[in-house]
Amino acid sequence: MTTIDGDAPTPVFVSVRPHVRESATGASDEKAERLAMPESGPLVDRYGRIHNDLRISVTDRCNLRCVYCMPEVGMTFQPRDALLTFDEMIRVARVARELGITAIRLTGGEPLVRKNLPSLVQRLSALGFDDLALTTNAMLLTPMVTSLKDAGLKRVNISCDSLKPDRFNSIRRRGDLQTVIEAMAAVEAAGLTPLKLNVVILRGQNDDEILDFAAFARETGRVVRFIEFMPLDAQGKWDNSQLVSGREIFELISARWPLEAIGNHNSAPAERFAFVDGQGEIGLISSVTQPFCGTCNRLRLTADGAIRNCLFSDDEHSLRDLIRDGADDDVIALALRRAVWEKYPGHAINEPGFLSPTRSMSMIGG
Repeated sequence: MTTIDGDAPTPVFVSVRPHVRESATGASDEKAERLAMPESGPLVDRYGRIHNDLRISVTDRCNLRCVYCMPEVGMTFQPRDALLTFDEMIRVARVARELGITAIRLTGGEPLVRKNLPSLVQRLSALGFDDLALTTNAMLLTPMVTSLKDAGLKRVNISCDSLKPDRFNSIRRRGDLQTVIEAMAAVEAAGLTPLKLNVVILRGQNDDEILDFAAFARETGRVVRFIEFMPLDAQGKWDNSQLVSGREIFELISARWPLEAIGNHNSAPAERFAFVDGQGEIGLISSVTQPFCGTCNRLRLTADGAIRNCLFSDDEHSLRDLIRDGADDDVIALALRRAVWEKYPGHAINEPGFLSPTRSMSMIGG
């Protein structure tokens, strides 16, 4: 990873696409590495990365149709009986907790469209995770804030891609900005802080609002995180021409309000920057142009029960099928270990011949 304001780059892990097979010798080497997989201790991969963060997608459905995620019409969703039940999610979370997972984030789709979500939060909270958070588009959030807080939720991230009502509607295609603004206030009133805003920047659509969002962070104290457009849209229309890099965003904001780095990047997806005058903070998630693969600590559980070790890999292990076939906890634990052990060094987005994942973001979970 190369820091925005640094001159000396740290090595970035890259690899061929996971489904591309190498020579017979390479296959033998891979088999030997798998045989060396530790069967105790933390969830570690072949590159020494310890995994302690699990993202659980509770549904692939969403009440919006954001242009960078879903088509306006024609999206196909999983049958409801294909989705994990809450009991199945809790079982995976409990086994993961025993293997060293300390943080859970609930995602989708839009997680709040899943019925009785506070009951899942309550059961997850009882397992004793250090962090239990939610990412949402906030359309349904305000009336649920109190029940989510009481159930044990600790933090909320809200997606919001424009501060202009008309443009918000054009990017999201459904919903309205005022509902999101009201939800932000409700979250803060409930104490689910620090509140973070996720903003996907699209060239020619909302990149002229970068300074507006920076000003919003300064005025409200809310952490605005700018996210590079990633090749995870269901339409398959991603290309670099729509991408606004984290470096470009940093330089634009810092020219107006100087920024300084906060702490180390570590395994967090966002590089954090404070305004030098002390008025607020922003984050940059530069997954495409400055990948943080070398420190990634995440696993993702899709709504239909597949464990994925990388957003951009099509390699999956179906925990749902194991559970429904009667597997015991040791088998589930082994599947989690194998998923981590088989993780590739990097996502290879910037390598020749990169192919976007078969599943889009809403089908994987953010």
